[in-house]
Amino acid sequence: MSSNKPKKPDQAPPVATADDPKMGVIGWVSIVAAVLAIGWAYFPALSEMLAAWGRDPDYSHGYLVAPIAAFFLWARRDKLDASLLAPNWWGLAVLLIALLMRAMSGWYFLGPVDAWTLLVTLSGAVLLLFGWHCLKWCLPSLAFLFFMFPLPYSMETWLSVPLQQLATRLSTETLQLLGQPAIAEGNVIWIEDYPLFVAEACSGLRILVGVFALAFAYVLFSRWSWWQKIIVLAAAVPVALAANCVRIVVTGLLYRAFSSDVAHQFGHDTAGVLMIPLAAGMFWLLLVYLEKLFPLVVEVSMLDTVGGSKRSG
Repeated sequence: MSSNKPKKPDQAPPVATADDPKMGVIGWVSIVAAVLAIGWAYFPALSEMLAAWGRDPDYSHGYLVAPIAAFFLWARRDKLDASLLAPNWWGLAVLLIALLMRAMSGWYFLGPVDAWTLLVTLSGAVLLLFGWHCLKWCLPSLAFLFFMFPLPYSMETWLSVPLQQLATRLSTETLQLLGQPAIAEGNVIWIEDYPLFVAEACSGLRILVGVFALAFAYVLFSRWSWWQKIIVLAAAVPVALAANCVRIVVTGLLYRAFSSDVAHQFGHDTAGVLMIPLAAGMFWLLLVYLEKLFPLVVEVSMLDTVGGSKRSG
């Protein structure tokens, strides 16, 4: 006579919560201690970042990066299996690498590199305290934190100059298509006798960073294939260029219709506020087009992803 035990119904992996033994008092004390230690070690770099966010409009989005990264963790909380949380001593090796990188950056006066090592340090701390599973779960949020770091001046110039030139050329050709007497000389667009300067601040770098952050967030929650995700990330460049071109063209048209004072006020005040929402809208339209272009791809629902629901194909 054989006895068969009833099969237990399939259950989802346990989600780590504040009441879970793996995330009990010791776990939370470890997290708080790690945050305080890292905050103390990186206080000069963090202070410089905060100053850059308030000083440079191109990096004013930095205040939003950490809260958004935390939201990503919350939205993906159903993917964290509490039973797999365990310390891993390889985290010490990662922390040692971060320490060596900081020493080299200080020796060669590479301030931006010192700030970037914060991501390596955070990765090492997560690995040390909670193991590989938790590190893999945190990686998208850790990668998103890169958007809060100001770019080095050399890299900023390397990106701004070609963006500036492209913005000037595209805006001039667009104005000409609209029947305006526009001529480009360097980074200046002459509309009759009015010079419209496409300065480095108008290169569209801020728009590019903002759109790329949106693309990264979309890719994170998307169920598309890897090559389609690459297309979405690459699409951030033409979307940012188009949005910046709209800004410059509208500024030129306002000069023709009203006065240089109105055009100047729009180009330097109003447009700076409107360009990110405009670029976000253009990016959304592009995503709608791509979803139509790839009809066999499962559609993405942010609410479904946040809620942890799964679709059956």
